[in-house]
Amino acid sequence: MYRILVADDEPIERLVIDKKIKAFFPDQAEVVLAENGIQAVKLFFEKDCQIAILDIEMPGMNGLDAAAEIKKESPHSSVVFLTAFDEFNYAKRAIEIRALDYLLKPGSDEDLVNVLEEAFNICDRYGSGVSTVDRAPIARPHDDENDTPPNVFVGQVQEYIDAHYKEDIALLDLAGVFGYSDVYFCKLFKQNFGKNFITYLNEYRMDKAKELLANPAINIKDVSALAGYRDANYFTRVFKRMVGKTPSEYRIGVMGI
Repeated sequence: MYRILVADDEPIERLVIDKKIKAFFPDQAEVVLAENGIQAVKLFFEKDCQIAILDIEMPGMNGLDAAAEIKKESPHSSVVFLTAFDEFNYAKRAIEIRALDYLLKPGSDEDLVNVLEEAFNICDRYGSGVSTVDRAPIARPHDDENDTPPNVFVGQVQEYIDAHYKEDIALLDLAGVFGYSDVYFCKLFKQNFGKNFITYLNEYRMDKAKELLANPAINIKDVSALAGYRDANYFTRVFKRMVGKTPSEYRIGVMGI
């Protein structure tokens, strides 16, 4: 059972996220609710949580400070921020946190599910509270200079994903490559692609997996790695949710067997 802390000073926001998590992952996740940053830090450790979904603007202690406290004691825990576009003045501070992703309000159910499945995968692969390898913060992000035309930005990002989708890439990797803080890059990505990075990457990998499954010469066990997923069980779970069939069922349908 994965334990997820959800912290937001708005009761309705807390309940909405809580309800969605329980609806999508009824037998996989236990949700702990907090109404401010101070309470979030306290409950995260008291309840031995592995994942924290934190609003940024909260009284007493904001989400960034709460995340910093959590990371100090549990440096590899998965932290996801809840934020709105008008809060991107926090971008310079957020670069130090090394969050898994940012859910932009109002977020979609698909974005939430994809982010949490990635967090679950991290827990499964590395153990409770252990995340992917830390990357060094990128120096001097040019968050105040969006001088790249949208079509150029999209082309550059797509080119990078084309070359690296088989690797363990995350939003912070792309942010570093393009010289932005994580939060600001998240804003640009959402504006230009209409979805968050993890959702886009999963959809991209699913398309690759479908192409591979259409080739009977490729073993289904190898499709997972070739599509960019280390864990075959995680790949199967994501594939079935997004495609509606298991990889084996999809191949049977494609081959007309």
